Amino acid sequence: MERTTIDLWVGIFAAAGAAALLGLAMKVGNLTSSDIGETYTVTAAFENIGGLKPRAPVKSAGVVVGRVDAIQFDTETYEAKVTLKVDKRYPFPKDTFANIYTAGLLGEQYVGLEAGGDEASLQNGDKITHTQDAVVLEKMISQFLYNKASESNDKKETE
Repeated sequence: MERTTIDLWVGIFAAAGAAALLGLAMKVGNLTSSDIGETYTVTAAFENIGGLKPRAPVKSAGVVVGRVDAIQFDTETYEAKVTLKVDKRYPFPKDTFANIYTAGLLGEQYVGLEAGGDEASLQNGDKITHTQDAVVLEKMISQFLYNKASESNDKKETE
């Protein structure tokens, strides 16, 4: 092969590699276009959202049913107001629970929806009233250490 042909193939492979890295970066950063069609918007209030970010997935039974659209701080209730866009193909009852979970031990956070038993469905603009905050690992560790310290103090006092 001639030198120019080899240079051409090297350039093609380098461009394909760069495109693959760009696609992977977009997929990891949740920047790819979602396959969610028409949506309806619901809100939920949480005291602590941990590391939840806009564009985080909204899942139910492990299936992505929507995305987090926006997160704002409510100065009246001192809570985080999370706006969710849910695919219209997935109607949820009005008494649905919204929980913030972590994928894996230190993975990304997402909103998990657990359907209730109400016959009426959530509509555009409704608020999910049953919520559970994110579990903050640092807070759990400090509570565990505090409880262990108080147990050891109680043992010393009884001896």
